[in-house]
Amino acid sequence: MNSFLAISFPIPISVLATTVAALLFSLFVTRWLLFRRKRNYPPIAGTIFHTLLNLHRFTEYQTILSNKYKTFRMLTPFGNYIYTVDPANVEYILKTNFSNYGKGDFNYEVMSGFFGDGIFAVDGEKWRQQRKIASFEFSTKVLRDYSSHTFKKSAIKLTEIISELASSNQMMDIQDLLMKSGLDSIFKVGFGVELGVLSGLAEGEAFSNAFDEASCQILYRYFDVFWKVKRFLNVGSEAKMKKNVQLIDDFVYAVISRKTKQLAEQGQDAMEKEDILSRFLLEKEKPSSGIDDKYLRDIILNFMIAGRDTTAGTLAWFFYMMCKHPHLQDKIVREVREATKTQEQNVKIDEFGDYLTEESINDMQYLHAALTETLRLYPAVPMDVKYCFSDDTLPDGFDVNKGDLVNYQPYPMGRMKFLWGDDAYEFRPERWLNNDGIFVQESPFKFPAFQAGPRICLGKEFAYMQMKVVAVTLLYFFMFQLWDASIEVRSRTMLTLQIDGGLYLRAMHR
Repeated sequence: MNSFLAISFPIPISVLATTVAALLFSLFVTRWLLFRRKRNYPPIAGTIFHTLLNLHRFTEYQTILSNKYKTFRMLTPFGNYIYTVDPANVEYILKTNFSNYGKGDFNYEVMSGFFGDGIFAVDGEKWRQQRKIASFEFSTKVLRDYSSHTFKKSAIKLTEIISELASSNQMMDIQDLLMKSGLDSIFKVGFGVELGVLSGLAEGEAFSNAFDEASCQILYRYFDVFWKVKRFLNVGSEAKMKKNVQLIDDFVYAVISRKTKQLAEQGQDAMEKEDILSRFLLEKEKPSSGIDDKYLRDIILNFMIAGRDTTAGTLAWFFYMMCKHPHLQDKIVREVREATKTQEQNVKIDEFGDYLTEESINDMQYLHAALTETLRLYPAVPMDVKYCFSDDTLPDGFDVNKGDLVNYQPYPMGRMKFLWGDDAYEFRPERWLNNDGIFVQESPFKFPAFQAGPRICLGKEFAYMQMKVVAVTLLYFFMFQLWDASIEVRSRTMLTLQIDGGLYLRAMHR
């Protein structure tokens, strides 16, 4: 048979051989060209070890590198960490090619020890389910009214505490007070339970401390190549992480158990369903929900991380800016008095919440601009990381590989002159207002403090409401000064942007 083919078809076989050779050569050249093209990676700015050396000043270090390279990469033993401040890249990652950039297995492994299967750590069906339920809940008037009442009540309690400190001219760590007040508020909205951190309850204080320490450790995992070994051996920072998460879990599961019993005893119709946990417990009753106590813990804890750390941290930076620009305190107070129509009234602390209607808060355009300007310079989440699921090319022409971690950087972006002009480092709320003094929003891809695209923050309006209620209540009754203006304020390296060591102020009655 082989001889027959060789004799009868000598030309076709040679042609076939030539064609195959040409195809193989073409394939080789194509792959070689693709390989060459795929080497158009972002410039190398250092390695993961350079990041570790600068972890104590992480946001400032990233800003320096971002001023030099809009997009760059840091080499790690496992792949590239890519960082960008280009709005076109941010839009591409968060919206245009959203499906190619998610949490992925790497992020999930790093974050799940604390976040579990909550919305900030997962992709796919679990993310869609939580997003859908949360989207519905955040749109309900019941939750909005309940949250507003809780925020006002918490702000009044905080104001009363500061009033005592102001009367005795005592130094206060305003960030610590805001964090405690914020955790009490968000715990009440999330679980319907009084945590009592601001009142000094030891159990709530322990929960708060464990919460902060776990958040720090999660970020550190991204740069500690030995964290898995530490976790396996249960030593060092990972042993502490395990202890903190256990404390958090014990506390949260106890609350879930208590709420579940309350639901069973009172019945679905009789039980108040204002807080988020109660509403998710009702969702759990549906046969197809797939929600158990572990999943409930993850869902609510993620909500708390978003609601407490972000708003309280932003408020601390806001009051820092108010102290650095004291004339703005009076300007905001004038706007608040006009919006609440209290120019000629002597309002008591426990009465002030009644004047903070939805309409009056919406009229405070300069306050909204000042809070947004704070978020521009001090975004609650200074950096967010996405996992690249398949090889891709960003709009700026740089290539990324499957498995690369692609980070967009709200903190450095707020300081880029090519985005905000020569006064990018200046705190200037007026940049957000038009000629009529009305707030004008920027593109969320230029200002991604609340993310953008399909994962845009559902609690954005709740965050603004909480921040406004606290900010106007405190400024209405007090003037603030830095206790020691010579001390340099720095950020703490953790998932959310907080002031390292606290913010010590003096409050004076107006």
